[in-house]
Amino acid sequence: MICLSRRLWYTSKLLFQPSYRLAHTNAVVLRPYQESCIDACLDALREGSTRIGVSLPTGSGKTTVFISLLSRIDPLEKCPKASQALIIVNSIELALQAAAQTEKLCPEWSVEIEQGQKHQASGRADVTVATYQTLLQPERLAKFNPNSLKAIIVDEAHHAAAPSYRRILSHFNPVIQHPDKLFRPPTLRNPIPILGFSATFSRHDGVALGSVFERIVYHRDFLEMIKEQWLCNVRFTTVRAKIDLSEVTISSKTGDFHPTSLAHVINTQSLNNLVVRSWLDRAEGRKSTLIFCVDLAHVRDLTGTFREYGIDARYVYSGTPAAERKALIAAFKAGHFPVLVNCAILTEGADIPNVDCVIVARPTRSRNVFAQMIGRGMRLSPDTGKEDCHIIDFVDSRARVAGVVSTPTLFGLDPGDVVDDVTTDALEARAKSRFASLAGSGHTKSYDASDVPEAEEVMYEDIDDPFVLVDQASGAPHIAKISNNAWVGCGDDVYVLECLGKGFIRISKSKNDEGETVFEAHYTPPTLPMGTAHVLKISPYQKSRQILTANSLVEAVRGCDTYAKTKVVKGPLVVGLLRSARWRNERATEGQRAFLKKRFKARIEKELTDAQFCHETSDTEDKNKKKAKPLDHITKGEAANIITRLKHGAMSRYAKKAKAEQRKVKAVQKEAKRQAREDVKVGLLAA
Repeated sequence: MICLSRRLWYTSKLLFQPSYRLAHTNAVVLRPYQESCIDACLDALREGSTRIGVSLPTGSGKTTVFISLLSRIDPLEKCPKASQALIIVNSIELALQAAAQTEKLCPEWSVEIEQGQKHQASGRADVTVATYQTLLQPERLAKFNPNSLKAIIVDEAHHAAAPSYRRILSHFNPVIQHPDKLFRPPTLRNPIPILGFSATFSRHDGVALGSVFERIVYHRDFLEMIKEQWLCNVRFTTVRAKIDLSEVTISSKTGDFHPTSLAHVINTQSLNNLVVRSWLDRAEGRKSTLIFCVDLAHVRDLTGTFREYGIDARYVYSGTPAAERKALIAAFKAGHFPVLVNCAILTEGADIPNVDCVIVARPTRSRNVFAQMIGRGMRLSPDTGKEDCHIIDFVDSRARVAGVVSTPTLFGLDPGDVVDDVTTDALEARAKSRFASLAGSGHTKSYDASDVPEAEEVMYEDIDDPFVLVDQASGAPHIAKISNNAWVGCGDDVYVLECLGKGFIRISKSKNDEGETVFEAHYTPPTLPMGTAHVLKISPYQKSRQILTANSLVEAVRGCDTYAKTKVVKGPLVVGLLRSARWRNERATEGQRAFLKKRFKARIEKELTDAQFCHETSDTEDKNKKKAKPLDHITKGEAANIITRLKHGAMSRYAKKAKAEQRKVKAVQKEAKRQAREDVKVGLLAA
């Protein structure tokens, strides 16, 4: 392989067009960050790393970087004649682009393509560009002798952790595990250096890139590139739309919205009309608009809506024949029509510098996907008169779904913030101002309207754990503001008043025939004394009967208090219903304490079992010991309240809520981990 003749450094930054150019000597003049990237890669290889990653945004010239890098990599020590290189891509378009760029930069090299039946490589060229789909065929992979290769480049390397890629790469580097455990890697004189390049060097689906790459040696964010004018200026507009994503299912594999479920919400006539009207209002003067949709039906319907408005819009998708797709994109590049609609096909690898407007018509929870979409419009294109790119995306106004990426979230702003024709500098200034005001007020996180609870007429305070001795173990301190009687809360808006051996009154929330929320109250009278019923093994209660329906808890409680003192507990005995009744402050009976200790012991044993399963035994033991102490000195009133709550299902409701809270915590932790995986940094990757 003939190397580039020399390395040329920038002596000064070009004033009007900061881009690389080709000298007549075939030596390419690289941008400063491209030189820094190559140096980082060469340093890592000299230090012994054989699996490294590079993160460069769309439009930064990744192909130029890795071709230049290949020219500077020397043959391996144990394979001095190994001078060939293999470039692995994921589409024929990328294969053709990489091969053409290689021939342009290094005409001395022999370049071949290995893809499908049309492109058959010999396996002996200086550089072979191959699609991974073709290399999955054993006879096609066998063309490439590991002992003849000095390096392998993986383009769009965030896919490299997939089993399909590892099936290929494990043949050249034994550290990479083949999906088939029975696979026996070939004996190599040296592991072949594998270098991955991607604009989004992370995987939001959680598959560890560390299974392929040791570390990321270089990273540049697209916002940095815009500031330094290596990418074009960008203007952002967000449009508030009536989108409710709360019921859209999330793919367990990708962590993003499931396309079919998302399409039901997004592909509607009203939203498609909004997209077109937004384009007419904000971007009609743009020459080349690229639109990203959810699925094929959405692509066709949105294209049809544009045409109904008299706009020449065309679409491309994965099923478009290769020749037709090539002609369509060429016509779009030439400016023959203003709007090109697609679904996923142009998210990666599309080199259309003239795009001066991008419409994101598909919500996503992946920062990677969002960056890939808007990155299609960030390439410099002075030859077409392009000055900047206008990004238009849509934010939902009905429900805030965690993790949805939009223009504001890129800058740490509230996802519901609406911006109109705003630059990156203005958005960064807004974010700094927001953070400064939050820091001054003592808050450390960005404002999110979804954090603010809606106002209610009555503020409820429930204590779901029946064994917490707060407010006489009533479970609902707010009930004391409504009644002086010893009502207890049993969770889920269930309230019970024990009537001193004369049965009990129970209030619960329900819906009436008109669907309105009401509170129903029932009285359950006794049949026999509790002890006698227990001996006879029959219920001590008669069938309950409804005594009232009220529109509010206040009305229900007060109505039930009146019923209790006039119909159930009459005369001087009524004072025994009060929270302040003398008997309630006496020491609990032996029977009460024995009952509660038995129930509490059973609960401790269950929690300890769960804790042992979760490896948290010691902490749980300490907590339970602290909880158990008050039961030795519990009063009759507290014991009676706890027993009432246990009888009326408070424990099961508490357990149900506890599990729901655990699920919420796990969901939050999972979402935090998913978002953290999309945060690209230079350094080691977790295997």
